[in-house]
Amino acid sequence: MNGNAIVVGVDGSEEATRALRWAAEAARQRHEPLRIVHGFAPITGFDGAGLAVLQQAYDELVKAADDLVADAVRTAREAGGTDLTITTGRPTETGALALIEASRTARTVVLGCSGTGGFAGMLVGSTTVEVAAHARCPVVVVRGRENAEGPVVVGVDGSPVGERALAAAFEEASWRGAGLVAVHVWSDVDFAGYPSMVPIALDWEESAADERRLLAERLAGWQEKYPDVRVERVVARDRPRHQLLSWSAHAQLVVVGSRGRGGFSGLLLGSTSQALIHHAQCPVMIVRPRPGS
Repeated sequence: MNGNAIVVGVDGSEEATRALRWAAEAARQRHEPLRIVHGFAPITGFDGAGLAVLQQAYDELVKAADDLVADAVRTAREAGGTDLTITTGRPTETGALALIEASRTARTVVLGCSGTGGFAGMLVGSTTVEVAAHARCPVVVVRGRENAEGPVVVGVDGSPVGERALAAAFEEASWRGAGLVAVHVWSDVDFAGYPSMVPIALDWEESAADERRLLAERLAGWQEKYPDVRVERVVARDRPRHQLLSWSAHAQLVVVGSRGRGGFSGLLLGSTSQALIHHAQCPVMIVRPRPGS
């Protein structure tokens, strides 16, 4: 992890306020500081952005932004308690750019699944997708059930970023006192409706046994490091998104890498992480690759 502050983006929307409460509670439980960030780029809201903005109008926008941040601090204090250390930032840039910059020194960036820039029927706001794709630390998208309970669920795919997701998931499960469900899907191919494509000679049971052994090997070192975490292993012949979306109905957090073993170096968000931030029924943590990888 890059730092110890939990950074949360606020914009006055209901989704951002939910994310703020979640972040404040997480910071309280971890005894870590909370930083509230509101990207303030008022000139982008005017037609003819190259023209000077009237001073009075600008002053009103500044006051509205300051009031929004002050309200966010009060909300965070209510959720996190009087001992929570809270700092704020109102950088003069868009919310996405502000949060990506803040991610350089953050433990986690937290944001809602949509925001004031969204519209009816829009599942995930553009800021959420941009931050999840470019942040330098893990990103938590708060969505789904309020105060979700249950285990931490992690997707295990054997990729380098998947290993980072495993590390984050074990740490989350440990400090939450929660169980961990490690989900390994060993076939991304959906043969439903195409029986002629199923390899007849393939021994599914033998393949499943091999995948169970692989999962056990992936988990062994982490279980030694976190002996307090009770681990349930799930090996399934399915698509990753199907399994993880199903588990999200019973989890308090789902953790995945930003791209899986089928991704390539230029792929910012894989199909599984995209599906989760759009449809999961609980908060989702997207773990990014190491910088430069």
